[in-house]
Amino acid sequence: MFTALTPGHLDAVLAPKADAAEHLYELTRDRDLAAFVLFSSAAGTLGNPGQANYAAANAYLDALAHQHRADGHPTTTLAWGYWTQASDLTGGLGDSDRGRLARSGIVGLSAGEGLALFDAALASGEPVVLPVKLDIAALGRGGSEEVPALLRGLVRRPARRAVHTASADRESLAQRLAGLADADRDRLLLDLVRTHAAAVLGRGASDVIGPEQAFKQLGFDSLTAVELRNRLNQATGLRLPATLVFDHPNPTALARHLRDELLPDVPPPVDPNAREADIRRVLASVPLSRLREVGVLDALTRLADAAVEAPPVAKADETDLIAAMDADSLVARALGSAAS
Repeated sequence: MFTALTPGHLDAVLAPKADAAEHLYELTRDRDLAAFVLFSSAAGTLGNPGQANYAAANAYLDALAHQHRADGHPTTTLAWGYWTQASDLTGGLGDSDRGRLARSGIVGLSAGEGLALFDAALASGEPVVLPVKLDIAALGRGGSEEVPALLRGLVRRPARRAVHTASADRESLAQRLAGLADADRDRLLLDLVRTHAAAVLGRGASDVIGPEQAFKQLGFDSLTAVELRNRLNQATGLRLPATLVFDHPNPTALARHLRDELLPDVPPPVDPNAREADIRRVLASVPLSRLREVGVLDALTRLADAAVEAPPVAKADETDLIAAMDADSLVARALGSAAS
């Protein structure tokens, strides 16, 4: 993410791209070269969520090719798409990564296709060429937010009778949530998060995503985190930040955040366990003399005595009994008496 980049993040990616190209150019600029070829990435032209530094490094190579051509040097940059043949760069891709590429409309190039495109790029005489294989149908199935701006003219979308704005989607979901009980509301949002998280990871059903399972443990990285954010933007009508998954690190926490964003005026449900703990802390902090002063000690004594399976004790002894009890025992006896 651009906002999370540090100078170190930029240096680590720019050095092998920009510095290497500059040094190679300086070493060969006085030679009569037939071609000076640079390999960049389509990410520099099309953009790629979560790869701001990588995109910048590749865009630098593309700009360098334009400059060299203008100076009379035969420079060509090939902004490659994805190759199916594993390399140091793509060898670590998992099923979810390949699924994300397929959903983005980027199809893997075979070695034969790549070599043919290499020859065609050099023959074109253009300073920058994008040898990328696209699946236009897959592009059309993605949301408008997921289609690179330069490719949206290639995508034909079916006419829609009604245009649903983000505001309308948000209001519709908020209205639905407002009519539900707290537990049903939380369950719906949790299912929403888990379903989209499973889809991003290429899993078949949302039940494989644990409610408390950390997104990082599930395998989310900056790319899949942005894809999940985009999906939830479309599902909720919200404008969620790119750091969403890192700010709310598991499905339960993320579902609660969505609830707060969609229903900002509705107080969160009260946790009965937390409420009981609050009562225990308050009782433990109140001296018995203060309970006697406000006139509730006798009432608490009667409630506690009714719940204790023990022979009756004299009233003078009841005060001593209460004084000797801890907060847990006192509350337990009081609640037991009230229930009876």
